[in-house]
Amino acid sequence: MKKELLTRSECSVLRGIAIIGIFLHNYCHWLNPIVKENEYQYFQHNVDWFTQVMVHSDGKILMHLLSFFGHYGVPIFLFLSAYGLVCKYENTAYLEKHHDSIFQFIRYHFMKLFKMMIVGFVAFLMVDRLTPGPWNYSVIDVVAQLGLVNNFLVNPDRHIWPGPYWFFGLMLQLYIIYRLLLYRRSWKWTVGAMVVCWLAQIFCDPEGETLNYIRYSSIGGVLPFGLGLLYAHFGKQLSTQQNAIMVVVSAILIVAGSYSYQTWYFVPVFVCTFSVGMVKMLTALASHFSIFSFLFNRLNWVGSISAALFVSHPITRKIFIVISRNGDMYTGLLIYAIVSLCLAWVFHLLMEKLPK
Repeated sequence: MKKELLTRSECSVLRGIAIIGIFLHNYCHWLNPIVKENEYQYFQHNVDWFTQVMVHSDGKILMHLLSFFGHYGVPIFLFLSAYGLVCKYENTAYLEKHHDSIFQFIRYHFMKLFKMMIVGFVAFLMVDRLTPGPWNYSVIDVVAQLGLVNNFLVNPDRHIWPGPYWFFGLMLQLYIIYRLLLYRRSWKWTVGAMVVCWLAQIFCDPEGETLNYIRYSSIGGVLPFGLGLLYAHFGKQLSTQQNAIMVVVSAILIVAGSYSYQTWYFVPVFVCTFSVGMVKMLTALASHFSIFSFLFNRLNWVGSISAALFVSHPITRKIFIVISRNGDMYTGLLIYAIVSLCLAWVFHLLMEKLPK
């Protein structure tokens, strides 16, 4: 495993980029005039719609971009989680001092995810009930959310609310897969898992419920997660010029890959390479230009509260999205962003007080 492929600050900046994409996407894609994403299923109509709004701009181009691409913050989180697991659990110093059992590992990560989830879920339940259009929860919806297994429910779109909370079940599954199958194993196991999960998807109906269901689970997340494991073991430091080339090529492949059902599966890989290259370039520029140093530090701060922002932003969205739906599109987005960041800061302080 290579050391310091990504510094702690660079990982935090990557989390900042990822969560900005996610929480802004989760606002924009609920607005009817805005193009919809291909996250769990592939709809050719959405791609054609995206092309149309890019060619004939209607003044909402930022919202279209955030809606169509913002959800790719999730693969960045999966990539970073896998990278962090290798750095923590597979280094010699840790192995000499700790001998965690499989049960201890899973229990620790379940509690870590649960601690994040429960703070936001309780607050959201109260806000959801007090605002128009409350969700009609069933017993199984609540129990599955508390058990972090809600993405196993059939027709997950009808059971998971708030929608972003499917991520907790996804992460728990990937933690289990890592500990049972991939922990300290040959790279062939990781590549094999990536190939198996890819094969499980390529023969599905692009717009079908089967694809939707399996992409809500770990099957849809193994590709960027596996990439993070491989990067931690075999990644190399690149020059600034090489990172710049990687950013440009990755950006082209992200857009081009979005136009075909089969290449769409690999877009998360290019999102990860694009993001790593961008952060490495930002690191280099920050040491020479104050404006880039300022940007780096702000993204670093957002990354430090990314967990709190993830669990809290459905609350602010439920309250403020009505502003944009009434016609003040960017006013609503701006207010939502400001309040979400402030609430996340408060949630972050609260979550720090909870016992581990």
